Amino acid sequence: MARTVTPARERSTTTRTERANGQARRQEKTTKITLEELVRQTKAGEVDTVIIAIADLQGRLMGKRLTGLYFLDHVDEGLHACDYLLAMDIDNEPLPGFKFTNWGTGYGDMHGRPDLATIRRLPWLEKTALILCDVETMDGNPVQVAPRQVLRRQVERARKLGFNPKVGSELEFYLFRDTYEQAAAKDYRELEPYGRYIEDYHILQGTKAEWFNRLVRNGMEAAGVPVENSKGEWGFGQQEINLRYAEALEMGDRHVVYKNGVKEIAALNQVAVTFMAKWSMQQAGSSFHLHSSFWDVKSDRALFHAANGGAHGMSPLFQHYLAGLIALARDFSLFYAPFVNSYKRYQATSFAPTSIVWSWDNRTCGFRIIGHGPSLRVECRIPGADANPYLAFAATIAAGLHGIENKLELPPEFRGDAYNASELPRVPGNLTEAINALEKSEVARQAFGDDVVEHYLHSARLERKAFDGVVTDWELRRNFERI
Repeated sequence: MARTVTPARERSTTTRTERANGQARRQEKTTKITLEELVRQTKAGEVDTVIIAIADLQGRLMGKRLTGLYFLDHVDEGLHACDYLLAMDIDNEPLPGFKFTNWGTGYGDMHGRPDLATIRRLPWLEKTALILCDVETMDGNPVQVAPRQVLRRQVERARKLGFNPKVGSELEFYLFRDTYEQAAAKDYRELEPYGRYIEDYHILQGTKAEWFNRLVRNGMEAAGVPVENSKGEWGFGQQEINLRYAEALEMGDRHVVYKNGVKEIAALNQVAVTFMAKWSMQQAGSSFHLHSSFWDVKSDRALFHAANGGAHGMSPLFQHYLAGLIALARDFSLFYAPFVNSYKRYQATSFAPTSIVWSWDNRTCGFRIIGHGPSLRVECRIPGADANPYLAFAATIAAGLHGIENKLELPPEFRGDAYNASELPRVPGNLTEAINALEKSEVARQAFGDDVVEHYLHSARLERKAFDGVVTDWELRRNFERI
C-alpha cells in the first residue's frame, strides 16, 4: 500500500513537539571536541559517522561521510576530492574556463587536510561528528583560491601587524511550513511562510516558530557554535539568529556549520528555510550583518576604543579601519553579494543599505557604529545571507588593513535618513557593477593576488551569463500578449 504523506501544515503539533524535545535532549551534552575525545567516543559506539568537509565557492560544505572506525585508521589521510568542487556553480555543474582546474587538466584530486581544532559533534544527526579541512594540492601546497585559505591569508596579514580580527554574524532566513520537496513541486510559488504578519521582536508571533528556533539554538550550542539570541524578523516567517563573536577563522567555520545545520534541521523536521538575499520582492531581504573589530595579538586588548578618542570614543586605528571599509565597499562588493539575486535586496526603506556611509546606530547606512568601551565595533550591513562568510570576512579585514596601512581619513559621519540623501555613494546596483568594480581594483589584486581575484571574477561572470540565458516569468507576463 502506498504511504500517504501528510502536508506539513496538517501534521500533528504534538508529534513535532515530541520530536523536537527528543532532539533537544540528545543535544544537551555534546560540544566541540578534541581528536582524543573523538577516538574515545568512536570506540565507545557514541560516534559511528565522521563527515570530513571543505567549503566551496558558495560557502557550502562539500565532502564525504566516513565510518568512524575507518576515519580513526586513516585520520592522517584527510579528504581526497575532485578539484572541480572549487570550480562549479550552485547546481554543482563544473564550469569551463577556470585556470585552477578545467577539462584540460582532467579534473584531478585535491587534498583536504583535517583541521583537528574544528572537530565537533552534530547533535541533530545521530552519532555524527564533523571535521573541516584546509584545501591543498596533492603535493601539499595550499590552494590559494579556497575560501578558507583566502580568509586565513588575511588573518595572517593582520596578525603580523599585531592585530587579531574578531567578527560576528547576524543571519536572517525565512522559515516555511512546506518541505523542500513540496516547495520544489510548487515551483517555489505560493509557499506558506511560518508567519502571517510582520513579527519583528514579536514574542507571540515568534512562539509559533519557537520549536524550530529552539532546536537550532540548542543544536548550535551543542555543536560548539555559541548563539546569543533569536527573534522574529520583518518578513512573514523571517527569523534571525545571532552567533557570538569569535576570531575570524573560527567565526567563518561557525557560520558555515550554522547555515548547513539550519537547513539540515529543517529538512529533518519536514519544513524548509531559505537564505536567499531576496526570496520575494514583497518581503524583506535576508541579511548577514557583519560585526568586526581588531584586538591586540599579545594582550587581547580591544583596539577600537580610546578614552580620549574621536567621535563616539573611536580610536585613530578604528577611524582608519572604517575609512578602509568605506573606500573599498564597492571594490569588494562581490564578496558581500555574490549572486544576481543579491542586489535585489538593496531597496530603500527596507532596512537593507543602499549607501556607503557610516553613522552612529543608524540602520539606514551601510556601516553602523555600535557598542561602548571594548565592545565598540562596526556593523557592516551590506552582506546578504547568501554571502560566503570566509570571503566576506576576508574582504572586511583586507579593507580595514588598507585603511590602517595608508592612514586613510574617515569621511564625515552621516546623520539622518540615508535612503533620501541622493548625493551619497551607493552600493552596486547589480552583479555587473560589482564585477566591474572588482576587476578594476588594484587594492584587491594586491591584497588577495591576481589568481584569487580572477577566479572569483570568472565565477561571477558565468553566474551572470547563466541568468542572461534565461527567459524570466516577469518577461513572459509583461510581453507575451502585449508586445
